[in-house]
Amino acid sequence: MRSGMLITRLDRYIFKQLALALIAVTGGLTALVWLVQSLRFIELVVNHGLSLGSFLQLTSLLIPGFIAVILPITTFVVVQFIYQRLSGDREITVMRAAGLSPFALSRPAIVLAILVVGVCYALNLWLVPNSLTAFRQFQWEIRNRVAAFLLQEGVFTSVSDNLTVYVRSRDPDGTLRGILVDDARDKSAHATILAERGRLVEGPSGPRVLLTSGSRQEIDRQTGRLNVLTFGQNLIDLTDSGPKSDERLRDMTEMSLAELLDPHPIFPRDVPKWRSEGHKRLSQPLTALSYAFVGLFSVLSGTFRRHGSFMRPFTAVLAMVGLLALGLAVGTLAANNSAMLPLMWLHALLPGVLCGWLLLGPQLLGSPLLRLRAA
Repeated sequence: MRSGMLITRLDRYIFKQLALALIAVTGGLTALVWLVQSLRFIELVVNHGLSLGSFLQLTSLLIPGFIAVILPITTFVVVQFIYQRLSGDREITVMRAAGLSPFALSRPAIVLAILVVGVCYALNLWLVPNSLTAFRQFQWEIRNRVAAFLLQEGVFTSVSDNLTVYVRSRDPDGTLRGILVDDARDKSAHATILAERGRLVEGPSGPRVLLTSGSRQEIDRQTGRLNVLTFGQNLIDLTDSGPKSDERLRDMTEMSLAELLDPHPIFPRDVPKWRSEGHKRLSQPLTALSYAFVGLFSVLSGTFRRHGSFMRPFTAVLAMVGLLALGLAVGTLAANNSAMLPLMWLHALLPGVLCGWLLLGPQLLGSPLLRLRAA
């Protein structure tokens, strides 16, 4: 009874350290990656006047994707660090002297890794696709609609790829003065529009600008002559008037698992990429368990050394770097050829199975139940 209570308390003791360290390391790395990646969207604040709140809302939608990628790696880091520290403080030695087997010592890390696998599945199959959909929709609205309301004085604002607006000044009542519009949305009628003043108004499909006292200049492609049309008032739609302007094509990362496993992309050559993405979502969470076993095998296997060993953690880190590089290579191969999809599952499962067997296999083979079956 006392032995059972001792093991339970030790499980809780190790698990608590692992869980707290995992939260701290994952949170720190996620914040660092978020900070680096969010710099790509600074131009929305600088050039388009996006508010800080909208900027934080936009970039925070990327965080679930960062966590899904980082979590298996931080699981290895935490298992390696915590067990290495326990070994250096002789706590592992004391636990072994108390009769704890390698499986008993590994149990807290295995439980934590299984929980991480569950979290990663929730992220990959539900939260990440939904957050990326919301992110791309928000970004699309900012670039194609909201940006039109954020015209700045003395700045050439690219409302879309084919529409640029310049405003010399803005009155306190919202009147725009000295307006230039370069409109290339109609490839056959590239126009430059000049107006003395104007005002932004809301249209049914997005913002419009009502121009007053201006001219529209176009070059006739057949004759090469410059045609100039003067107007008293002219209403220009600032949204992209190209085909399907109100629709946004979804990216592969936004698709559901069912759509990826039974792909129907616009371009048939993208079918292997879609299938690869679907199998990646299913296999990647399992790497958390494999990486945890790599860390456990590094610390708990072999003989104890009084002054510790530098080579074991160093070899484990090198092995992890190799596994990460191999995962990228396998993902690229599978995206080009669906016949390579089993390699993704081998990469996710084989390191954990191998390290788990080398660490726990002798104990399992020596269990009374197996000896009874062998007899």
